[in-house]
Amino acid sequence: MRNPTVCAAIFALLLGAGTASAHHAFSADFDQNKPVTLEGTITKVQWTSPHVMTYIDVKDNDGKVTNWKVELGSPTQLTKAGWTRDMLKVGEMINLQGWQAKNGTNFANAEEVTMANGQKLSAASSFKHEGVATSGSKTPKPESNEKSTAPKSTAPKSTAPKSTAPKSTAPKY
Repeated sequence: MRNPTVCAAIFALLLGAGTASAHHAFSADFDQNKPVTLEGTITKVQWTSPHVMTYIDVKDNDGKVTNWKVELGSPTQLTKAGWTRDMLKVGEMINLQGWQAKNGTNFANAEEVTMANGQKLSAASSFKHEGVATSGSKTPKPESNEKSTAPKSTAPKSTAPKSTAPKSTAPKY
């Protein structure tokens, strides 16, 4: 090809294809109807794009230990949510809420992680960013064994449309 613009465009498409194929929608792997709560010991952490992965050993009621692969958000999303690269440490206990893989394997997408010290952090799940909720409903959260003690607001929601007119920047006299 002799046209440098066409060559550059094709190169850019090929370069971006690897990155785009690595990222996926929540619904490609996870089932919003399979909420899970997992408590276990961290065995491995991979702080890489497009998703941070952690592996945890979870003990069932019979004492059998199963290793789960857990997907969190991207390093950038987690950093914005208050995470640091070294917060997940091999050997520490964590509790998380999320959703299991569609195929029923020990693979989950985390919504929230509770650290050993009790600190709760968003796992920057891709679930809420996908637009799964329908009009008038909230995106469902994974079931939890904990009861919420936060008071619910009874204030009516405003139905007035928001103004889209630009604000005046002229000085007031």
